[in-house]
Order: sequence, then C-alpha cells, then structure tokens
Amino acid sequence: MLSLSRRLRAALLAAASATLVAATLPPPEPLGIGDPLFPYLGNPGYDVLAYDLAFTYGGDHDKPLDAVTRIDAKATRRLDRVNLDFTHGEVRSVEVDGAPARFATAGEDLVITPAEEVDAGERMRITVRHTSDPSGEGGGWVRTADGLAMANQADAGHRVFPGNDHPADKAYFTFRITVPQRLTAVANGLPVGKTRQGDRTTYVYRTRHPMATELAQVSIGESAVPRREGPGGLPVRDVVPAADRDVLEPWLRKTPDQIRWMERQVGTYPFETYGLLIAGADTGFELETQTLSLFERSLFTDTAFSEWYVDSVMVHELAHQWFGDSVSPRTWSDLWLNEGHATWYEARYAQEHGGKKLETRMRDAYRRSDGWRTAGGPPAAPKAPTPGDQISLFRPIVYDGSALVLYALRQEIGEDAFGRLERDWVRLHRDGTATTADFTALASEVAGRDLSVFLTAWLYGGKTPPMPGHADWRSDPPTTGKSGETGVTAGRNRATIDESATRPGINPGRHTL
Repeated sequence: MLSLSRRLRAALLAAASATLVAATLPPPEPLGIGDPLFPYLGNPGYDVLAYDLAFTYGGDHDKPLDAVTRIDAKATRRLDRVNLDFTHGEVRSVEVDGAPARFATAGEDLVITPAEEVDAGERMRITVRHTSDPSGEGGGWVRTADGLAMANQADAGHRVFPGNDHPADKAYFTFRITVPQRLTAVANGLPVGKTRQGDRTTYVYRTRHPMATELAQVSIGESAVPRREGPGGLPVRDVVPAADRDVLEPWLRKTPDQIRWMERQVGTYPFETYGLLIAGADTGFELETQTLSLFERSLFTDTAFSEWYVDSVMVHELAHQWFGDSVSPRTWSDLWLNEGHATWYEARYAQEHGGKKLETRMRDAYRRSDGWRTAGGPPAAPKAPTPGDQISLFRPIVYDGSALVLYALRQEIGEDAFGRLERDWVRLHRDGTATTADFTALASEVAGRDLSVFLTAWLYGGKTPPMPGHADWRSDPPTTGKSGETGVTAGRNRATIDESATRPGINPGRHTL
C-alpha cells in the first residue's frame, strides 16, 4: 500500500503527464459512430463491458443527484483520448485506472485525456464523479408525483449518466441507489443488496444480460413492489404508487398470462425478470425499459380506455423485451425491427383477446402507408428526428407501417415459415444487435429463396408495393393535414393501436415506444 507522500507524488506525475499529452493534441471535439439519424451518438475506439452507476437522491426531484459512474471498457484501438456521451450534469472529477485524468466538454461529449495512452486490446476503468440533473426537457429523468423514473429512448441516456449512448454497444449494469428511508428504489435486473445507514437506504440491482443505455431504468418513489410468479418460475415484480396497489392489481395480475402468450409465439422470455413500472407522470408515452417497462398511471385509471386497448399496450411493451431489448438495433434506422414487431404482436393479441381483426387493421394501414412514407420516410430508412424532440423519430411508419411489412412477408412466405423466422430471429440474435440486412438474410434462409428484392421494395421504397393475396388493396395519395406533416393525422404522431382517433378508447396523443 502506497504511503500518503508516494500517492501524492504518483498523482502529481500523472497530472503532469496528462498535461504534456494534452498539449500535443488538437482541441477536444465531439465524436460519434456515424449513425445516420444520430451522428454524434456513440463513440469510436472502445467497447463498454460494464457500467456501475451510483445515484444519491436527497428527496427533492428538482435538485441534481450526486452520482458516480464507473465504466469498464476494452479499447479497440490505441486511445490518447476517450469520448463519452454526457450532458446536463456537472463533472467534478475523472479517473482512468485510478489516476486523475484531464477532461473537457465538446458539444454533448465529455472528452477525457488519460495520464497514459490506452493500447488496443487493453481494458480500462473510467470513474466519473458528477451530478445528474432531473430538471429540463428532452428526456432522461422523468419527474413523477413522488420521485423519479427514467425515459432515455432514443438519445437521452447521456442526460443521466456518462457512457457510450448507442444501442450498438450493450453492456452489463449495476445500480446503487441511495434514497431517504421513506422511499423505495428499483432498477433493471434483480436486487443483489440493500443496506441502511442513518436515515438512508441504498438499493443495489444488477442485470444478468447486456443492455443498451437507452433501456436503463431507475425508479425512486413511495412505491409498493408486488411480486408474483411467471412462466417457469420467472420472478415478476411491479413497481406502483403504494396508494394505488389495490386499484392496479387487476391489471398487474394479467402479466404472467401475457408472457405465456408471447412465449407461445416466439419462445422463452429472454431475461431474468419482468414487471411494470407505473408512474404518476404525464409522459405521453409508454416505454420498454429492459425488464421493467414504464407506463403512465392514467393508462390504467382513466376509464376512457377500453380493456382491450390497455391489454394491447401492455403486450406491445412486453414484446419489446424480445424485439428491441434482447435483440437491439445496430443503428437507429433499424428501429422498424423494434416497433414493427411490437406492433405486430400487439395487433395479434388484440385480435385473439379483443376481437379486433388483424386484416382490418392491416388494410387500414395499407391505405395510409403511402402518406406515412412521404411524411416519415420508408420503414428502414426513416427521416431524421426533429432536433430536441425526443420522440419525433417515432412516427406512424415505424409502427403500423412496419407491422404492415411483416404482414406482407407472412402473406408471401406463409404462416409456418414466418413463425420459424420469428423464433429463429430472437434465438440467433439474443443479447446482441442486428440489422435490417440480417433480417433479410434470415428470412431468405428460412423461406428457401432470395427475398432481398421483395423486402427491399417494402422496406426502402417510397411507394407501398402491392400486397400479396390482396390485389384490391389501395393506398390513398398523400395529403397534408393541419399538423403540416404529409399523410399524418393532425395532432397524432403514433400508429400503435391504429384505429381512427374518433373511435372510443383511443388516445390520439399517446405513444407506445
């Protein structure tokens, strides 16, 4: 163990070395991995293996949390600097492998200059002491009636903690959340520890499967955590406002059977646990955060919503655990693989349990499809999101417009081949990332013939191709609504549960992400 004087000397030498290196480098600049829709998200040169996130919450959801982010990563090339995505917080200090490191901000990047360069293949531990600010717009922390939750999709994870904020780089997560004793903290994964010190409690959770930063979830509030058993002994735990536990129980008890239904479609549930996080917040959307999906309280308490509608929204987020969470998109242009599949199983569930015919919904989607493509781009090449608008990427084309592609594919190759494709897809790419090209290749393999021309037309065409088996289906010409978006119903940016906004039980402003 180093003496105090030796530790001080080592720190001074590290600082001097970092100063010398920094003097020879160009000014810090934001980097990215070249995602077509979010060019500055993600960072080249390393692969994150694990995050260890510590948050201390004092009880006021308007004040920044104290936080420490530890990142274990492996360099994929020689690095004299390391860029992390991070904004909306104050950085207090940075260490790389225990030695102090210089840091600066550039755009929405935290640019770190280690005391020594990191060689390709070497592992490094980055420790950032910072704040995490729940105020402001644009996603990240969501302030609830009694605390906080997270909504990081698509590009807001780095508003909460430093990291490589792109789904192409998945990693394991540990969460350490310290809160006043009256509050409960829950995060992705399973609990691995709980300690009390004075008037505070620290909860520790850990994931057993890798996860994208946009799927991270931490709930802090006056919560009840009802538990039940799912298929095969799967632990199912929900997080709900304690005062609403009895009111919400009829909805919560549906989850095990919904998991069983999804398992019959595509195979075993892919994670270590599941549950609903029901928050007292008006977000305008629901969100498939891994193992703990976020829902607005009003979805379950507003009697304007039909039971079949609520059930279908629950299944939409559940389906994402396979499509989007376990199998994550390699780029954000592959988003249709997430939302198209979640919408597909949501619609299938609505048909089997709510009497809402899938063919009727798909025919209506076909009628609107050309307008959606004009407004938002084709399914696999969506137009860029509106800067600063967290959910502007989530247009109708990636919901029913993409489920329509799956319907066309099933019409083309038959139900049996389509079912094998779906099961093979989530099995072969479990815990990984995949692309539209991967899906096309697997579909061709399962069908026993090249489907690239067929799927390219459906996924990248500006005009909707003819629907196999339905030569009479027609798509309406694009029109401009009051919203100013061609082909989009005024004031309505979502297509999930896609019926006319005038029908009972439909909330035209709600997104299911």
